Amino acid sequence: MIDEGIVPDHHVFTILINAYATHGMMGDAMLMFQEMKRQGVKPNAVTYATLVAAFCRMSRLDDAMDIFSDMTDQGVPPNESAYRCLIQGFCAHGSLVKVKELVSEMISKGFRLDVVFFSSVINNLCKEGKVWEAQLLFDFVRSMGLRPDLIMFCSLMDGYCLVGKMKEALKVLDSMLSAGLEPNAVVYGALINGYCKIGRIDDGLNLFREMSLKGVKPTTIEYCIIIDGLFQAARPIAAKKMFDEMIESEIPVDIETYSAVLNGLFRNNCFDEAITLFKKLRSTNVKVDIVTLTTVISGMFKARKIEEAKHLFVSIPTYKLVPSIVTYGIMISNFINEGLLEEADDIFFYNG
Repeated sequence: MIDEGIVPDHHVFTILINAYATHGMMGDAMLMFQEMKRQGVKPNAVTYATLVAAFCRMSRLDDAMDIFSDMTDQGVPPNESAYRCLIQGFCAHGSLVKVKELVSEMISKGFRLDVVFFSSVINNLCKEGKVWEAQLLFDFVRSMGLRPDLIMFCSLMDGYCLVGKMKEALKVLDSMLSAGLEPNAVVYGALINGYCKIGRIDDGLNLFREMSLKGVKPTTIEYCIIIDGLFQAARPIAAKKMFDEMIESEIPVDIETYSAVLNGLFRNNCFDEAITLFKKLRSTNVKVDIVTLTTVISGMFKARKIEEAKHLFVSIPTYKLVPSIVTYGIMISNFINEGLLEEADDIFFYNG
């Protein structure tokens, strides 16, 4: 294109820069950016924001700020996307002072920051285990006069639950109730999961029962959480009873729930019940995934049903699935444990 004397416009250059940046090839992206300038094509706000976003994704905040500074130096007004990427990046690094600076700058330029954006940032921080940073941002949002919505409260609550800090999670719940917001199934699910993770299954059960009393109907997710928690607590009878209740209540049973039940049954040595349930699963319209098949194969080895495990492994392609690295690992390790070294070797070179 250039060899033929055709100079790409800013749109073409931005597409190329974005392609390199998306694949983490920032050296090539920056070379293209410099070539763009060399050709006399002025980068626009979208071009700059593309680079800022890419550097932020890679936690290269100094580079992101260099691009942002170049943007303003060249007289290109930063767009909302560039600001949001920087805010999210500095939030992830706990740099609240810089976040406040960027937010103030945005507001002074007429940009509107809403609860939806901050909810998204808080949710991402919590998923990464950065609950302290999420809490700082949550407090900052409230200090700006913005009213956190149910999603923001739930995200922060879930963040604390994921790291086992139930006392803090309950404080968030109290704050949410004080704000006049009522918990929904997602909120209950987060708290129940938190209790199950730290082994406080009875507290989880109490919350699960409280849901119905408060008029909040448990969904597939909450049933799956509590069933898995009961199995984890070595209470298979209660878990099976809860699973039966789920079916009787006509709550949809998805493959994740079946996997949790199968895994729990095998873990608690309820081998025959697990295999019976798996046979029943195959007669339903629920699509089996490789995680479920791997769970059953592992359970069959534990139940000393080696031939059945081998047969199920060989039949995986009939489900239009392929074994995962975990599936191969289970097959090989169990064959080695059984002294079946030749069969372990065959699995290693298996190509379906």
